[in-house]
Amino acid sequence: MKRSRFWSWLWIGLGILYFFIPLLATLNFSLRMKKDVISLMAYEKVLADPGFVKSFTFSAEMAFFTILASMILIVPTAYWVHLRLPQAKPIVEFITLLPFVIPAIVLVFGLIRIFSRPPFVLTASPALLVAGYVVLSFPYMYRAVDNGLRAMDVRSLTEAAQSLGAGWGTILLKVIFPNLKVALLSGTFLTFAIVIGELTLASLLAWPALGPYMALLGQNRAYEPAALAIMSFALTWGMIGLIQVFTRGTSGTALGGMK
Repeated sequence: MKRSRFWSWLWIGLGILYFFIPLLATLNFSLRMKKDVISLMAYEKVLADPGFVKSFTFSAEMAFFTILASMILIVPTAYWVHLRLPQAKPIVEFITLLPFVIPAIVLVFGLIRIFSRPPFVLTASPALLVAGYVVLSFPYMYRAVDNGLRAMDVRSLTEAAQSLGAGWGTILLKVIFPNLKVALLSGTFLTFAIVIGELTLASLLAWPALGPYMALLGQNRAYEPAALAIMSFALTWGMIGLIQVFTRGTSGTALGGMK
């Protein structure tokens, strides 16, 4: 047992070193914009750049619309599958896993080919970018919603609401969505982090998102890209930390309001 524990901790330690040493090196480099002085000048220049503000604002807006569209599409679908079509779960799960298999560049060329000619010409509209982001968010948002639905008794909640005269719209808005609050927050934070850092779709569809801005900055500057990489990493881990905060101690409480 002691020997097994030693090797377990050894591999964990090696994994931590493999992960954090490049990160610490990047952080150290980003603080060396002034020669022989540790300073935040690189971060100040990034934050003061109008291009950064514009690209981050655009990506945040696209993240908002992506999250909204994902909720509207996925929550009713997952709810109906749990309630009426449990035999379709493997099919739906397979579809939501496709973004892990199909590269983003294949997705974006498919979108351009389909939506660049009548009757749906959307290549000049951010709606096409949002549609691509929705597809990329499928694995994360669907699994968050699916786990939330598994934690509640969907059938009992639905039957109770119907016995009180509620229609399907009322059930979704006033029963299912409130009980999925924590699951939706998890999916929201993950989707936001994905959209903020995405490069391929925004670049090939020619939109001024944060991903293309980071790539362009990396071609022309030295210290600012390192600072932006640390900021992006901190934002992503901040989202994960918020997920942990909001989901702590919430398991098994989906029916708490029914008791």
